[in-house]
Amino acid sequence: MSKKRRYIRYLVLLLILFAVAVHEVIVDAKISGWEQTLEVRLFAINADGERATDKYIRSLKQADFKAVESFINRAAERYGITIQAINFTYVGELISRPPDVPLEDSVLSNIIWSLHFRAWALYQSLRIKNGSSDIDLFINYFDTAKTKSLRHSVGLKGGLIGVINGFADNDYQGSNHVVIAHELMHTLGATDKYNQLNQPAHPGGFAAPFQEPLFPQREAEIMGGRIPLSVTKAIIPDSLDLVVVGAFTAAELNWYGQ
Repeated sequence: MSKKRRYIRYLVLLLILFAVAVHEVIVDAKISGWEQTLEVRLFAINADGERATDKYIRSLKQADFKAVESFINRAAERYGITIQAINFTYVGELISRPPDVPLEDSVLSNIIWSLHFRAWALYQSLRIKNGSSDIDLFINYFDTAKTKSLRHSVGLKGGLIGVINGFADNDYQGSNHVVIAHELMHTLGATDKYNQLNQPAHPGGFAAPFQEPLFPQREAEIMGGRIPLSVTKAIIPDSLDLVVVGAFTAAELNWYGQ
């Protein structure tokens, strides 16, 4: 590669990072005060190319994501937010696929992937004519007959984007909603509240951290991810009906004192 072409690539990368940084500043200002509704766009992607996945995506409608929007808006209202916190727009199917999250958990590979994902997401945003947004979520769907387990999903506060892996099956719609809400919370500044064993961390990862006796819990905290039944056992909620936004997460979202 010639020096000129290399410099052009560096310039393009810098322009992308600058555009992302400006966008983050604007949205951070909205989140800090919660005086304006955040616009969230959702895109469906056939991640495995299967016919069953395509059929499922074609059946999706705006109403299929209403449960996630309502969950977050109700939680925000409970903590004193007086406006509609978020508004979802389901854009439809996107043919392009986001870069795969690296299997290797290293700082360098994560940085490279993050930059690649941001550049890809910005390009998609620029070419799509369906309005503008504050946050974009890209949902990779997989056929349950071909895929039995999913790689982890990622939401980036730096970039205000997320890639979510879900099952293309109505029986999994509730659990897909939980993952979407979890990753959206990440883009808003919430942190994970579970340990290396995927067990909710006390107290922040518990829906009722001061309940006596502590176990079993009846609900999951959204960033704890699971319903703790004992010190060593926790189960994944199958819908947002069994999930709450705890006080620790609400504080990270700046839902107090508004």
